Formats: sequence, C-alpha cells, structure tokens
Amino acid sequence: MTPSTAPEAPFGRMLTAMATAFTEDGSVDLDGTAAIAAHLVDNGHDGVVVSGTTGESPATSVAEDGDILRVVKDAVGSRAKVVAGVGTNATAHSVELARQAEKLGADGLLLVTPYYNKPSQAGVLHHFSDVVHATDVPVMLYDVPGRTGTTIALETYEAARDLGPVVAVKDAVGDFARGVRLVDLGYAVYSGDDHANLGWLAHGACGFVSVVGHAGGQMLAAMAGAFFHGDHTGALALYHRLLPAMDAIMKVDNYGATTAKAALELLGVLDNRRVRGPLVPLTDAEVAQLRTGLEASGLL
Repeated sequence: MTPSTAPEAPFGRMLTAMATAFTEDGSVDLDGTAAIAAHLVDNGHDGVVVSGTTGESPATSVAEDGDILRVVKDAVGSRAKVVAGVGTNATAHSVELARQAEKLGADGLLLVTPYYNKPSQAGVLHHFSDVVHATDVPVMLYDVPGRTGTTIALETYEAARDLGPVVAVKDAVGDFARGVRLVDLGYAVYSGDDHANLGWLAHGACGFVSVVGHAGGQMLAAMAGAFFHGDHTGALALYHRLLPAMDAIMKVDNYGATTAKAALELLGVLDNRRVRGPLVPLTDAEVAQLRTGLEASGLL
C-alpha cells in the first residue's frame, strides 16, 4: 500500500512506454502487443503508455494506433490505466489522434513537444491548447528535448496549467530543480529517464514512465514502494541491482524500441525483435550484451 504522504499519481506510479509488436510481413501484431501489455501488468505495472517513442509511433498510422489502443485496453481491463501517445509534429494530426483515443476509452493522453519543427514557445502552447481542448481526457505533457529539439519553458508550463485537464509531466530534461518547480506549479511529475528514477522520487516525482520496465517492472515498482515507505536504503539497493539492466537497455546507441523488444524476446514474451525502419533490430552480439546486463540484475 502506498503511504498517504506519497504524491498523487493520476495515471499510476509504475508505467512503461510499451513496445509495439510486428508480424513477419511488417504489420502490427495485435496479439503480440496485447501480450506485452499483459506481461507488464502482471509484473508490477499499474499503467502503460501506448504509441509513444518506444511504441514506434512515428512509423505507425492513425488506424494502427487505434487498433493498438483497443487491444491493450482489452488486455489490461481495469487493472491498469492506459495512456495513449498522441504527440506528433502536426497539430491537426495530434488532434485526430486525441479524438480517436477518447472514443476508444484512453485514461490519459501523452502529448510530446512537436519535434523537428522547433516551434517557438508560443507555438508550443498553441499546439498544446488545440490538442487539449479537442477532448476531455487528462493530459500528460512530455518534455524530451534530446528528441524534439525544444524544451518547454517554465512560463509555458504555467500557461498550460490553465488549459484544464493538463495534470502531469513526463520529464526527460534531467533538471531536478526545474522539476521541483513543476511540482510547485501543481503538476504530477513522472520520471522519463530510467537512470534518474530514484533521483526524481527524491525531488517530488510521483512515479515513472519507463523503458527498463519491459524487463524490470517488479523491481522498479518495489524501489518506488520502498522509497515512499521511507526505506531509502532499500530503494538505493534496488537501484544498484537494476543498474546493469538500465545500462544494457539505455546506454547503447541502438536503444529504445530495439532494446525493449530484444529484452521481451529474451524473456519469452515475444518470439522476435522486429522493428520498423528507420530502426534496425539488435544484432546477435548486441543481444548477447543485453542478456549479460539483464542477468547481472537478476532479471533472467
């Protein structure tokens, strides 16, 4: 049980931005994707994110995103919140995805800063406003300048609080002091960087949106539970145990969907590690290195 002093977590505490499975002909493997969702919820998760970066959303269509959300909702039922990634670099496209997600019963929307376009802060706020006002679904903003080329300014966050259902932030900026200010603004802050998960808890975060959770969900959930119950020594010990897996999944050039799917293959959740271009699957040598990291953390 989470103590009452823990920050409110509107979408759950242990979420993973889950991978999307593909068939041999390159189409979305809906059964495989449902199996990933079930695996996560059976292993420490109370929330999942679909059609994010790790779900290869830049390479999936609107119709495919709808199918993915539908089968994941069916797979997890009432056991976990399902957050749908709707962020793109075209506002009309994101509005279309948001409306589709609302119709399919998404519990939340993940809205990333428009990427590649590098809009001004006024443009970022305009994009957020149009997408947020398209539905009544609660929204988690996603700030990941390493992928988007734009960082959300604190002034933009202040203005976004007036948009209504904007309640949370997935932070992959890595500025803890800035994160504390986001908490002060009333946001529920989620760590968007697995290596920073424990540090984020110490700075007021309510939980994680992970990639390592594909393999280490139970341990990450236990780490958060220990921290919120005041067992900081125990939380740090679990962080140390997870470090080899975090390094193997996140500290390689070809990471994200590629390492997540290879981990799922090693765990027997999937029977392949297929990705869509421009990504390429891990080589056998890279899979061997991943296996070593997972084994060192006791996950295999």
